[in-house]
Amino acid sequence: MAPSLMPKGILEIGRALIKELALEPGDDTLCRWMAHYIAELIEGAETGTEADRPDKLAKCSETILALWQHRYELPNGKRPFEEFEPIFRAIESLDPDNDTPRYFRSVRNASDKADVNAESKKWLELAEGLDYSAKMLIRYCLEQASQDALNKSQEWVRLAELAGLEDGIEFPVIRLITAENELANESETDERAQKLLEDRINRLSAFKEMADSLASDMRRKLEEK
Repeated sequence: MAPSLMPKGILEIGRALIKELALEPGDDTLCRWMAHYIAELIEGAETGTEADRPDKLAKCSETILALWQHRYELPNGKRPFEEFEPIFRAIESLDPDNDTPRYFRSVRNASDKADVNAESKKWLELAEGLDYSAKMLIRYCLEQASQDALNKSQEWVRLAELAGLEDGIEFPVIRLITAENELANESETDERAQKLLEDRINRLSAFKEMADSLASDMRRKLEEK
């Protein structure tokens, strides 16, 4: 990357990584060395003479970018977005706007077959609706679990945007959670968002009715024994 084209945010990413890697004495020696090395490169790039500053900036940028690309391999407690890692793994498959069923992946194909009778089709379509509602409920739980991690992760997102480094899997997931929080907390929503919320409420109401009916049926069976 040419020094004149190096985004200012790359140095900010470097400083943030230094802060994460600046461990206490006795901890990971390699991480301490990387933190000191990047700090020296940044200082050299910022204090270099007019003649050598471009080369120092280029080397500094290259090193920071290489470390950022290997951020997933940093030690526990020092990885950007680490607080979100378990949520990343779970929430990717829980987007209610993604119409791929989570639990019954063949339900839609089965219910669309011409040889499925009306009664079976009704229950298959019900299973599909329950699958959607279950995904929504689980996703809500994960969003609540992510609140503490969201603030710190948003700062990493800001730095990455400033540096033009938005190529990781973290960014769409964090934006998804942020957008969902904004949707839930916005006092006035646009027409599309309002329809989306109404649809979710209706689906959850139907889910609740079905759950109550199933629970009642199970209680009846227990009482009959």
